[in-house]
Amino acid sequence: MTTLTAQPGLTTVADRAVGRIAGRAAMEVPDVLDCAVTARVTGGVATLDASLDLRYPAPVAATAARVRAHLVARVAALTGLQVSVVDVSVGVLRADVVPVRRVL
Repeated sequence: MTTLTAQPGLTTVADRAVGRIAGRAAMEVPDVLDCAVTARVTGGVATLDASLDLRYPAPVAATAARVRAHLVARVAALTGLQVSVVDVSVGVLRADVVPVRRVL
């Protein structure tokens, strides 16, 4: 009779999956209107590159810092990966403008 012992396995998470997880996490931060994230996973470490569209007049530097901290925490919690680098670039600042309809 053989005895089976539990051995830990190895779970890998694809770059694309980590990028999607990070993109959803970035949308949880106030003033982020849209986000695209690319990720590179090497071993148990991920590096992220996030491109953001922000609400105008959000403070750009403070919002980028909040996104960076949030991505590090959420990606680590959801994937178990350590996030070493998060590069954030802001592409567009969009004002919340409600279209006005004119009746002629």
